[in-house]
Amino acid sequence: MATGPRYKVAFRRRREYRTDYYARKRLLRSSEPRAVVRRSNKNVTVQFVDFDMGGDIVRAAATTGDLRGMGWTYSCSSIPAAYLVGFLAGKRALKDGIEYAVLDIGMQNPKHGGVLFAVVKGMTDAGLEVPHSEEVLPAEDRIKGKHIDGGIEAALSSIKQKMEAE
Repeated sequence: MATGPRYKVAFRRRREYRTDYYARKRLLRSSEPRAVVRRSNKNVTVQFVDFDMGGDIVRAAATTGDLRGMGWTYSCSSIPAAYLVGFLAGKRALKDGIEYAVLDIGMQNPKHGGVLFAVVKGMTDAGLEVPHSEEVLPAEDRIKGKHIDGGIEAALSSIKQKMEAE
């Protein structure tokens, strides 16, 4: 282990590979609301966050737990569930006056056509402006869940109608 007056220990969250401070600084300098997307093995969470010196302020949020309350019985970590969470979060953000957000995926590994970009597709379909490339979004068949089960498409459309009615 290095010792001496010139040795500096990195921040704890940097040592744990939980925060990329360089990327965070660039996102915060934009002074735009951030669409923070996080996924776990069972859930997907979307939060619209504004920076404040005292701590970040969450202005709107949605999780896959909200989908369970609307009647979603399928996996909450799938591409169709991520699309619905993005759509719901986008609708809530528009109600809160947010029309533009910058995507913040943190230290997650982005895969073209994956869960993280299904959330982006949902947010843009809700009417929110999020800068992205069209080639990273999942195919329409994957968003409708045809690769998983035929019944997902009907559940997806019924829950989407419930969200639009709110």
